[in-house]
Amino acid sequence: MTGLFSNDSEKRLVLVSGRAHPALAEDVARELEVELVPTTAYDFANGEIYVRYGESVRGADAFVLQSHTSPINQWIMEQLIMVDALKRASAKTITVVQPFYGYARQDKKHRGREPISARLMADLFKTAGADRLMSVDLHAAQTQGFFDGPVDHLWAMPLLVDYVRTRVDLTNVAVVSPDAGRIRVAEQWAEKLGGAPLAFIHKTRDINQPNRSVANRVVGEVEGRTCVLTDDLIDTGGTIAEAVRVLLKDGAKDVIVAATHGVLSDPAPRRLQECGAREVVVTDTLPIPEDQRFEKLTVLSIAPLIARAIREVFDDGSVTSLFEG
Repeated sequence: MTGLFSNDSEKRLVLVSGRAHPALAEDVARELEVELVPTTAYDFANGEIYVRYGESVRGADAFVLQSHTSPINQWIMEQLIMVDALKRASAKTITVVQPFYGYARQDKKHRGREPISARLMADLFKTAGADRLMSVDLHAAQTQGFFDGPVDHLWAMPLLVDYVRTRVDLTNVAVVSPDAGRIRVAEQWAEKLGGAPLAFIHKTRDINQPNRSVANRVVGEVEGRTCVLTDDLIDTGGTIAEAVRVLLKDGAKDVIVAATHGVLSDPAPRRLQECGAREVVVTDTLPIPEDQRFEKLTVLSIAPLIARAIREVFDDGSVTSLFEG
């Protein structure tokens, strides 16, 4: 029988995965030293999704991993169906593991008659039968409050910082936020990089058009420094590419871009390759196909972090302790 048993054999951990990012699921399973539960999943001719588990999950603590990549609505629906199947198969607890939380950017109303789709997502998974959510670097931390149950908010920052420290001169570095709204995260980066100076890009965004913003100027001292430009995700790459150009125009020595989620919708790979950044660093919370990869891209594995968090939850330990100290 697949899974990981507790020392007293009274608890059983099972890990199941959808079809969105099988490589990540396999890496997490390897870190946990378990096998993925055999799962049959396919689409009917009209697009309906079918899921069935190949062995019993009765009484198990089930973790269902699916990253919400493109086509995002298909993979969200598949994960909802997987949760429902676990509930009806009498799993003891169900933890939804979403390395990338779909619709996270729609966490508030900018204008009247708009949805709050991030809240809708939480409601859908609760209704389907989820007891707990786990995600990496939510677009806004308050999204944790949308789900009526425990939420484990994992941070990729330690992983990214450890890598970036090997790529810069810590005596001549500046941390840059792509906009004023991410200043708090940039401050944490600056602290971890030895008290580096902080700057941000002043930009304007057209709320009537998606993925459209204009970087205007740099606020802060970046001349002659290596700039670490941080963000939670890169979608079409327009904001980041413009920010890199503005930094170089203001005299930055060079720029390293670091983000957790590499959405990399077209034409992001071309923009990021050509914008002038020395390197673009992301994690593999989302799959990055070969045709989306480019010479300056570095992809770090998020699997060890997710596996450690899953183990802490299963052992009734502390997920928060993974980020303390």
